[in-house]
Amino acid sequence: MAKITLNFQKRLQQHSNHLVILSAILIVLGYLGKYGVNQIWIWNSTMIIASIIGFIPVAIHAYQAIKVKQISIDLLVSIAVIGALFIGEYEESAIVTFLFAFGGFLEKKTLEKTRSSIKELTNMAPSTALSADGEEMDIDEVEIGDKLLVKTGRQVPVDGRIYQGSGYVNEASITGESREIRKEAGTKVFAGSILENGTIYVEAEKVGEDTTFGKIIELVEEAQDTKSPAEKFIDRFAKYYTPAVLVIAAITWVFSHNLELAITILVLGCPGALVIGAPVSNVAGIGNGAKRGVLIKGGDVMNTFSHIDTLLFDKTGTLTKGNTEVVVVKNYGASKELIDAVASAENESDHPLATAVVRMIGKFNPIKFEKTDVVKGQGIIADDLLIGNEKMMVVNHITISPEQKQDITEITDSGASVVLVAADNRLQLIYGIADEIRSGVKESLEELRHEGISRMIMLTGDNETTAKAVATQLGIDEVRANLMPEEKAEVVKSLKNSGKKIAFIGDGVNDSPSLALANIGIAMGSGTDTAIETSDIVLMKSSFDELVHAYGLSKRTVANMTQNIVIEIVVVLFLLSSLILGGTGLVPSFVNMGTGMFVHEASILIVIVNGMRLIRYREK
Repeated sequence: MAKITLNFQKRLQQHSNHLVILSAILIVLGYLGKYGVNQIWIWNSTMIIASIIGFIPVAIHAYQAIKVKQISIDLLVSIAVIGALFIGEYEESAIVTFLFAFGGFLEKKTLEKTRSSIKELTNMAPSTALSADGEEMDIDEVEIGDKLLVKTGRQVPVDGRIYQGSGYVNEASITGESREIRKEAGTKVFAGSILENGTIYVEAEKVGEDTTFGKIIELVEEAQDTKSPAEKFIDRFAKYYTPAVLVIAAITWVFSHNLELAITILVLGCPGALVIGAPVSNVAGIGNGAKRGVLIKGGDVMNTFSHIDTLLFDKTGTLTKGNTEVVVVKNYGASKELIDAVASAENESDHPLATAVVRMIGKFNPIKFEKTDVVKGQGIIADDLLIGNEKMMVVNHITISPEQKQDITEITDSGASVVLVAADNRLQLIYGIADEIRSGVKESLEELRHEGISRMIMLTGDNETTAKAVATQLGIDEVRANLMPEEKAEVVKSLKNSGKKIAFIGDGVNDSPSLALANIGIAMGSGTDTAIETSDIVLMKSSFDELVHAYGLSKRTVANMTQNIVIEIVVVLFLLSSLILGGTGLVPSFVNMGTGMFVHEASILIVIVNGMRLIRYREK
């Protein structure tokens, strides 16, 4: 029996649009029969058939809800339709079932529209790949380590590294920004991006759902199914509200003996727009972000981010591009062998300052060290070679002459970071390294202040002078420098305990503790694993424009949900009060089951249209 019911329901769902159209046609024929040719039998029969057609799917949904001990909106409508048919109000029952079905149709189409971003992402996922010898294979057959060929116009099928060839790649599916980036041997490429020009050979490093693109799709799917606080509130509200409407209708019938009035209360009390309003806003807002390269992990994150008042920033790789260059070199008698040793030691590190030094030195003779230690927050020690900041020099009792101190001051005053090199117990090299500030950051920070951010703080492991120079250029309120990762996390924890709503923006690698501790963790960077997994929001283009858009979007989305809830509560209160007080003469008596249901369904359309405005939202 259950299987027959399930199959029947499946067929109804497949033809739900046709049933809505058929109901509309029957209702129109009924009106033509009554007012056109004055045939009441046509009126009655068409309205009864339309009522039954609309009633069956509603009744099935109500029955299934009762089986799991839930009182649903469908139950209210089912009882109302049965009652209307019982008292001979065929027009009312037909219109109620039609409008209820039409409302469901609108909800379905709206959610499909608001979920268009995830549908577009899914359609963009690569389905095939070419082996290095040009043979086409299904994407599921590709394994890590496979060598693949990507021709002009084709999608990159995996996350990997180019080992031969070059070309221009469009990474819009990853970053949301449609522009071509030159890629050559040794550089990384991401699944879902498109090779606009050239030919490249790629070694697969991540495949399928493990690729950055796969994780993006998974995150957006999960986010769109994660309920916001407003949606959770509505769920709790509906749990008690629906039985309350049933009780009010029953009491009305008992005391007034007016079955039609009781049935009308059931119909008009349905919280349809209340149920659909918040999900439409939430899904539309998250979809808007995904389309523009902003991954927001659910309604809870959207709500929390909208209340943030304090932003904390990492400096290198966040406020700055991380493309560091050596701009000053001070040599106090360093030999070629020492410079080779510096390059050899720094070549083992991925730190932006270290890579800048290696790039500047260029070709060097590799030197092997017996022992190498990385000292957190200070630098690196390779045998008796010290490479790091002033703190490392002080700890290891390296004397810095007045002339050298003056050089360090001049370099840091210019906004550059310093790397000091000591050997044979004396300071022999100073490198001044500058990191370019991201374009548009200052303007974006001003926009964030305008949107409601009251305080901005830079947390950095860099020296205070350099950090303050950057902060002054950007108008940041406060700087805390020379911090190790755990010290940044302590600052975040302290500010949270003081009652501030904190968002931390970092690069998603060294800043993972702070990203996890903040009310909202925001990661810069195109899809690093740590960024995607640790943070609440990922800015795929590493752009502060995205940050402004995300903050504005969160505020608009939460406001939109509130608007939708208020609209529906006002409509339901208006309809019920007009219905109950209409017979007293205090208010005009114009609300009946038909007109009330029309206003009710119109309110659903209003909240749907209001929610869908978020799809087109873009921060000016």
